[in-house]
Amino acid sequence: MRILITGGAGFIASHVADAYQTAGHEVIVVDNLSTGKKEFVPSGRQLIEADITNKELIQNIIRELKPEVINHHAAHIQVGNSVKNPQFDAENNIIGLLNIMEAAKEVGVKKMIMASTGGAMYGNKATPFDETMKEEPLSPYGVSKRAGELYLNYYHEQYGIPYIALRYANVYGPRQNPHGESGVVAIFSEMLIQGKNPTINGVGDHTRDYVFVTDVAQANLAALESQFVGALNIGTGVETSTLQVFEKVVAALGLKFEAVHGPERPGEQITSVLAFDKAAQILGWQPTVTFDQGVRQVAEWYLRQVR
Repeated sequence: MRILITGGAGFIASHVADAYQTAGHEVIVVDNLSTGKKEFVPSGRQLIEADITNKELIQNIIRELKPEVINHHAAHIQVGNSVKNPQFDAENNIIGLLNIMEAAKEVGVKKMIMASTGGAMYGNKATPFDETMKEEPLSPYGVSKRAGELYLNYYHEQYGIPYIALRYANVYGPRQNPHGESGVVAIFSEMLIQGKNPTINGVGDHTRDYVFVTDVAQANLAALESQFVGALNIGTGVETSTLQVFEKVVAALGLKFEAVHGPERPGEQITSVLAFDKAAQILGWQPTVTFDQGVRQVAEWYLRQVR
């Protein structure tokens, strides 16, 4: 299949592109390289530098290439920044998607796969979160991702374009950007390698569901063959605290650091963990990389970057 991957030079989508290419699909990457990197796009894979908010440009690309599948990962992903600048978030995550979909309906795209959010979708509820729960996002980022899901449903109902929205837990792994507000495994790894001790907000007991990036890529691969339409959680069902993340990263790097604690961050979600039973049933997918295994792979990758 000819597959267009938006944001395909970025952390998660570059791994998705690898999985698709290994499976024998023709992969074309569109990325504005604001956070993505050219080195994440191997030789032989076409890279088109473009921004999804540029309506004319992205629509002309889709019209020319006529992809059978669009895997949509290009997005603004910073929750905190979405609160500070919700308009910027909406321009990228809602208007950018609409730019794509208006061209997708013209060329007869057979499927849309979109990276959505599980951690920011359900609000403050008892865990684990599952897809039967009411969506109550508490940030503009979560709102824009939910809006994206609803727009995909509109295009499915109106124009017959099937879609799967994969609601990710906290994805981590090699290639993750350590300079954003998310990606605590990457942030801790780089700081510790540089001899800096990161400050943990509060006592470090807030928990998240950490899913390894190659497992996420496999979910995107399974989604290609599924006839399911709708949203699926992609997580591990396992909660890990921020303090545990710190301790495991320190151990994986072979360093000796004691945890340093700072003030609690106001309004931060206390816990987030996703049930993946539906993805297991529909996609035959389940996580295979434990957090300890994944952290070791991240540590090895970051250590190679500084050698």
